Amino acid sequence: MDWNARRERMRTVFGGDRCVFPGSVYDAISARVAEDLGFETGMFAGSIGSFTVLGAPDIIVLTLSEFAQQAYRICRAGNLPLIVDADHGYGNALNVKRTVEELETAGVAALTIEDTVLPQPFGASAATMIPIAEGVGKMKAALSGRQDSKLVILGRTSAVGITGVEDTIARGKAYLDAGVDGLMFVGVKSREQLEAIARAIDAPIMLGGIPESMQDRDYLAGCGVRVCLQGHQPFMAAVKAMHDTLEALREGTPPSKLAGVASGELMKQVTRESQYGAWIKDFLGG
Repeated sequence: MDWNARRERMRTVFGGDRCVFPGSVYDAISARVAEDLGFETGMFAGSIGSFTVLGAPDIIVLTLSEFAQQAYRICRAGNLPLIVDADHGYGNALNVKRTVEELETAGVAALTIEDTVLPQPFGASAATMIPIAEGVGKMKAALSGRQDSKLVILGRTSAVGITGVEDTIARGKAYLDAGVDGLMFVGVKSREQLEAIARAIDAPIMLGGIPESMQDRDYLAGCGVRVCLQGHQPFMAAVKAMHDTLEALREGTPPSKLAGVASGELMKQVTRESQYGAWIKDFLGG
C-alpha cells in the first residue's frame, strides 16, 4: 500500500505551529471512527496493544510481530495517520532497527522509541533509565532502519519523573543530535517543567500523561508541543460497554432492551458497507 500521503500529513502536524490531540485507537473500527470524526492523527499505544492482542497488562510481554500486525490492521482500514508507541524497540539497538523496519512496513506515520529499562529487570522496584549513550545508540539504529524519509521518528523519555528536568533536557539534546525528528516527554506534571524543557529544546514536542489542567492547546502550542495525548479512554469505554452488555444479557435483559448499542446505520458506516456494495456490483455482477 502507499502510505505517503498520511506520512506527509503527519510531518505537517509536527512541522506546524499548533497542538493536536490524537484519537486513541486500537483496531480497524476505532481508527475509522476517529478518521470520520476528523482527528488529525491516531495513536496506538503499547499498553493498548497488550490489552487488545493479549488481554495482558502493560508489562512488555507483547512481541514486535504482534504489535506490528495490529498496527497494520489499523493502518489499512483507512487513511488516518498513525503514531505508535514502539516502547524500547523490543530489545537492544539492533532490535530497534528491526522494529522500525517492521512498523514502517505496517504503514505507521510516526513512532517513538524510549529510553526506559524495559522489561522490568529482576529485583527492580521502580522505573530506571538506560544510559544516555545507549539511548543515542538506539536512536541511531532507529534512523538506520528507516527507509522512507517521511516516517517521523521521535525519541521518547520519561526521565522528568525519574531523574529530573536536567537529565531530561540532556537526553533530549543528545537524541536530537543523533538525528531524530522530535521528542516525546512522558511524566511532565507542571507548567514549570514543560517551560524549562521548551526553553532548552528546539524541536517538535509530543507529550504524554500531563494533567488536564495543562491541556490548553494554545498554551501547549506556544511551548512547541505539536501532539499531546489525553489518555486511552476509548478502549476503556469499549471494555465497559462490552462488559455491561454481556452482563445484561446474562441476567436476562432482552436484546431489544439493551442500552448503548450501535445503530444499523452506524455499523454500515464503520464497516464501509456502501463501498463493499459497490465492489460487489463491479466485480461480482451483483
